[in-house]
Amino acid sequence: MTDDGKKKNKVINFSEEALSIPNLLSYFRIVLIPVFIVLYMQERFAAALITLAASGLSDVLDGRIARRYNMITNLGKALDPVADKLTQCAMIFCVATRYPAMWILLGVHVVKELVMLAMGVYVLKKMETVNSAIWCGKLCTGVMYAVMMLHVIVSDIPLAISNACVVLCIGLIVLSLAVYSARYVKMLGETK
Repeated sequence: MTDDGKKKNKVINFSEEALSIPNLLSYFRIVLIPVFIVLYMQERFAAALITLAASGLSDVLDGRIARRYNMITNLGKALDPVADKLTQCAMIFCVATRYPAMWILLGVHVVKELVMLAMGVYVLKKMETVNSAIWCGKLCTGVMYAVMMLHVIVSDIPLAISNACVVLCIGLIVLSLAVYSARYVKMLGETK
């Protein structure tokens, strides 16, 4: 095959990956982020909650569809967590406008994601592969969604309960970072 033919095949493959159903669902989640922010800031909490529920449902569906119908792509492995993290940051940011401890959670979350990004890029360069989410990341995402949805449902949640939720989320973020770090170190050790 000529170089032009190889380039054309790569473009076609990328187009197919980019327009796969799981990736379209990830784009949908990203589009829902500004919708959620506007609704929350307008104190339209029921509509904001429905938007979060739609985002969470599309997150579950994209993974199931990708696995069941063999539509797992490197683009999807990168796009899905980006959609997750942007959604999580938007949720925390909005809730932080009412509950100050959420700013700490947002800071810890951003630091963890930056560390994970740096590690992921390093592993990608060394191993030329994008890694999928594992149980601790999924648990952290699920709990984060639940905590933020609770704060949207109950717009005047007691401060003690809100702070306990922050501590729970920070604990899961730290656990997730530790498990992923150990996984990356092990993967890099196996390449030597």
